[in-house]
Amino acid sequence: MTGSGSGPDDTGVRKMVCLDVDGTLVDHYGHMDDEVREAARAVVAAGHHVLIATGRSLAATLPIIEKIGLEEGYSICSNGGVTLRLSTSLPDGYEVIDRKTFDPAPALRALRHRLPNAKYAVEDNEGRFLSTERFQDMSFGVRAEGVTFEEIMEATAVRLVVFSTDSSAEEFGEAVESIGLQGVTYSVGWTAWLDIAAAGVTKASGLEALRDHLGVHIDHTVAVGDGRNDIEMLAWAGRGVAMGQAPPEVVKVADEVTGNVHENGVATVLRSLLD
Repeated sequence: MTGSGSGPDDTGVRKMVCLDVDGTLVDHYGHMDDEVREAARAVVAAGHHVLIATGRSLAATLPIIEKIGLEEGYSICSNGGVTLRLSTSLPDGYEVIDRKTFDPAPALRALRHRLPNAKYAVEDNEGRFLSTERFQDMSFGVRAEGVTFEEIMEATAVRLVVFSTDSSAEEFGEAVESIGLQGVTYSVGWTAWLDIAAAGVTKASGLEALRDHLGVHIDHTVAVGDGRNDIEMLAWAGRGVAMGQAPPEVVKVADEVTGNVHENGVATVLRSLLD
């Protein structure tokens, strides 16, 4: 583990700073405090590699990238399923350089048997969202297209989302554990919410590929997050920081804990990189 360090203009070390979005950079209403935005922009201006690492899909990630002033570099969305390269030289300011896809049908069959009243949505390999029961969420970034369960089964998935109003997060987690999903990676959210990606794909797997590409030593990586989908990322980072409201299993893998999202805990971490 490394602690806070000086900026690259003082030591020549460029840290790789990996930031979750919901519950970290923004609150659960999607609001980013000025203190957080200014701290993030200062770390970008100092020359560190700042990357968004989120479960959100592409279209819901781009406004966050813009808010913190990221114009060059990389980011991860869809829990590691999609990797972006950012550059002002690109027509849209970004390009997708990697998509990790999987066949959602086996997981869907098992889930439908155990959770018959759940809602399902798939982000496909073209960035579209297909959903049952007009299922829509802010993290999709685009309006989901209503389709049948059978059509979702046939999709090539980057991200599969399952939402159940019949269970608590704990009950939902137990139901998912009892299924024993094979060939995928999954995490249960704050509510009865399940995010599924291709086997072995997490925020950490996507970030590790970028760390290697950027030539940053693991000791110079910093990650901040609050959710169960951040566990692998916080364990991976040289300095893994859990937000104050993170559940116990997230705190357990972190090197330290900062203030909660309403206390702008991520800004405290970001400022520590400038001291």
